Amino acid sequence: MSTDYSVTHQPCFWVWGDSTGRGYGGDDMSTYDSRPDTWQHIHTVQALMGEVITDLAGRAHDHDQSKLAAPEVEVFDRVTPKLHGLTYGSDEYKASLAEMGEGLAHHYAVNSHHPEHWDSYRGMNLLDVIEMLADWKAATLRHADGDLARSIDINAERFGMSDEFANLLRKTAVDLGWMDLLGDTEAGR
Repeated sequence: MSTDYSVTHQPCFWVWGDSTGRGYGGDDMSTYDSRPDTWQHIHTVQALMGEVITDLAGRAHDHDQSKLAAPEVEVFDRVTPKLHGLTYGSDEYKASLAEMGEGLAHHYAVNSHHPEHWDSYRGMNLLDVIEMLADWKAATLRHADGDLARSIDINAERFGMSDEFANLLRKTAVDLGWMDLLGDTEAGR
């Protein structure tokens, strides 16, 4: 389905223009007023970003809902309390994940924000990546020693992420206030 992103109303300062709404009179381009075209561009970008926001809002609403029912809930009920006291990426943490078996496999299979859902993190789209980063930040808040910078480092190695990709995650987290350049901030936690 194609979406029409054309502007349907124009600001009142568009006093003149041709029948397309472009701000120039006749063939004399020396009187061209770029504001109508600029406003149309602005409105188009706003509409497109609105689609991204709508998608992200849906992801926020639906995030990890699969954990609330079988076959996941029983596994998460049993293992999550153990995970809270463990350091992310430690051997004990990895052993607890291995205990989750079918429940965790199902979780990865139905949630595209996990790199394990794909053959590689390279299969993810930007919306998956944003949800993944938010998930990683939220996970750090469940651990006494949670640290998003350390999580990014561990996962970059775990999933074979390029330095550029890992740096994009770090920069995004810093810009969102989720960590400072050296790691998590108390304010961002």
